[in-house]
Amino acid sequence: MDLVPALEEPLKKVLGPPTAKVMAEHLGLHTVGDLLHHYPRRYEERGQLTHLADLPMDEHVTVVAQVADARLHTFASAKAPRGKGQRLEVTITDGSGRIQLVFFGNGVHKPHKELLPGTRAMFAGKVSVFNRRLQLAHPAYELLRGDADDPGEAVETWAGALIPIYPATAKLESWKIGKAIQTVLPSAQEALDPLPDSLREGRGLVSLPEALLKIHRPHTKADIADARARLKWDEAFVLQVALARRRHADAQLPAVPRRPRPDGLLAAFDDRLPFTLTEGQRKVSQEIFDDLATDHPMHRLLQGEVGSGKTMVALRAMLAVVDAGGQAAMLAPTEVLAQQHHRSVVEMMGELAEGGMLGGAEDATKVVLLTGSMGAAARRQALLDLVTGEAGIVIGTHALIEDKVQFHDLGLVVVDEQHRFGVEQRDALRGKGKQPPHLLVMTATPIPRTVAMTVFGDLETSVLDQLPAGRSPIASHVVPAADKPHFLSRAWERVREEVAGGHQAYVVCPRIGDEEDDPKKTGKKKSPEDDADKRPPLAVLDVADQLAKGPLQGLGVEVLHGRMPPDDKDAVMRRFAAGDTDVLVATTVIEVGVNVPNATAMVIMDADRFGVSQLHQLRGRVGRGSAPGLCLLVTEMPEASAARQRLDAVASTLDGFELSRIDLEQRREGDVLGQAQSGARSSLRVLAVIEDEEVIAEARKEATAVVAADPELAALPGLRTALDALLDEEREQYLEKG
Repeated sequence: MDLVPALEEPLKKVLGPPTAKVMAEHLGLHTVGDLLHHYPRRYEERGQLTHLADLPMDEHVTVVAQVADARLHTFASAKAPRGKGQRLEVTITDGSGRIQLVFFGNGVHKPHKELLPGTRAMFAGKVSVFNRRLQLAHPAYELLRGDADDPGEAVETWAGALIPIYPATAKLESWKIGKAIQTVLPSAQEALDPLPDSLREGRGLVSLPEALLKIHRPHTKADIADARARLKWDEAFVLQVALARRRHADAQLPAVPRRPRPDGLLAAFDDRLPFTLTEGQRKVSQEIFDDLATDHPMHRLLQGEVGSGKTMVALRAMLAVVDAGGQAAMLAPTEVLAQQHHRSVVEMMGELAEGGMLGGAEDATKVVLLTGSMGAAARRQALLDLVTGEAGIVIGTHALIEDKVQFHDLGLVVVDEQHRFGVEQRDALRGKGKQPPHLLVMTATPIPRTVAMTVFGDLETSVLDQLPAGRSPIASHVVPAADKPHFLSRAWERVREEVAGGHQAYVVCPRIGDEEDDPKKTGKKKSPEDDADKRPPLAVLDVADQLAKGPLQGLGVEVLHGRMPPDDKDAVMRRFAAGDTDVLVATTVIEVGVNVPNATAMVIMDADRFGVSQLHQLRGRVGRGSAPGLCLLVTEMPEASAARQRLDAVASTLDGFELSRIDLEQRREGDVLGQAQSGARSSLRVLAVIEDEEVIAEARKEATAVVAADPELAALPGLRTALDALLDEEREQYLEKG
């Protein structure tokens, strides 16, 4: 009996160690099953040719094209002084565009014989520009012969009308991957089907072995469509089953119901509010109160635009829990943010935050701050207030999670900016309650519904989508510094005007600029957009210096970045908040939650180096008071570039959900989940989170029903196997991030 199931067979046994090593190192493929799930990126038709005009620069591409012309040049060089150096230039065409292939030295002989005008082949290499023309230097190639020319292996392999083009690397071309897949394809027959039969038949989906066959060796476009429809369902369904099981397990946990007293702290707080809550805030608060009243833990994601009043909603939830005799902890990703949340909560609560003090209200509680850099005495007092229950609310960084921290009765954990916290931290904090506390996760990064269902699928979602009254609109403009340098001068004039009007401004830069931060020294990889001649990103320390001596001379300019000692950071933020500093030059430490209503202008340098949602977050720091906000996106990227289109999109709308859609459409799908998955590689290959909203929503329904009926999936061995594959080490992390 075969002990190793066919799909778990290691590739080195099947393909030999050298090929298997490249597949493991460069493509992350280790078993026959991994290789069968390495799907073609697209397909070329024998009769058609690739659009050469659309090839991306600096990327490794595979194209199918026809040789138009081939010339051999002989020249003198240092290595071949007698004119014996040889260069073969081959021009290939697709009818719409041309690209040049170049071969040098000893590498010219074989292509010189084989790449004759009229020959069709697949070519793979990196696209570059030489003498203003596109070229592939030393590409690998595979001739595409007709049946008559060569009845051998090539025809056998490429007999189908559609040629699959695989995600490949310079070390392993697409057609070599294709040949490896040809070798393992018979094993597809043994693939265990993760979809329950009733679901598959009800939706008219082909079986898994058939789908694998059709995606790798399609005869028609309909074959590809059948295969993709089926494989999308697999991905959506297995992922949703994993999340549904997590929700099911969480629902089995006990929790203490927490109901606010009608005349307690929450009621006293609401009476003090100088404004009325928005409709959205009331609705979301009600959803949270309903969850808090149940006897299993709440798991809710609160999404809200920057400035939509999430902190107010979270504070009311914390007060409700304190009313019910419990304690609430709020976890912030940075000290700056924890200190700021603490300040704003104490301000909002007034005398209600002065529990046990003279002048404190009768219902008051204590609100303590706990961060890593606190002095020993203050820290001791904070720990004491927590363990005795004197403090109803604690706000802190992950210092809250340390073993020494003990609570009297932890009832609610609020996590701010979820994507900065790992699952271990969440579970460590959860373990501090006598029973699992309720959990509210907040994020200001708008997440389209499908991504929320996919990435945070174990959480129920609430959305705050209206801004509170009194928030001002923000005007955003792109400043093309290279095309129109006078626009940049005007930007600094605008900053001076804002300051003259009694306001303040931020200038944001991508880098700090002290030595550790130098990309040359840290050995950081450059992104594909970084050309060799592109300067390093602008740095806070340099820019602050240039501004203070130049366009902003005479204004109070200070710097803020993540590597400053915590006390210095706090002092800088306090001076800025108090209006003593005119311009704060900072890194993205200000991205989350910094609240200075008097700051009305923001200039983002090298804005093309930031992601869409990050720019949106940053922009949300201005226009927080009654004066309108201004955000200037400075870039040197040319008008036609993708980076400029991204910036134009940010400038054109303030709707974060719309921007997150644009962001997803512009980036590769894997990156989207990659961001949310703390770098774990995306498990999605054919499922497109944006386009396949319907599949994801349906899969969630089906998964919930399957798990409710059979939580252990005893009747579905194929599904259990697929789930184990999904939940291997690195992906476990991502699924549990919710």
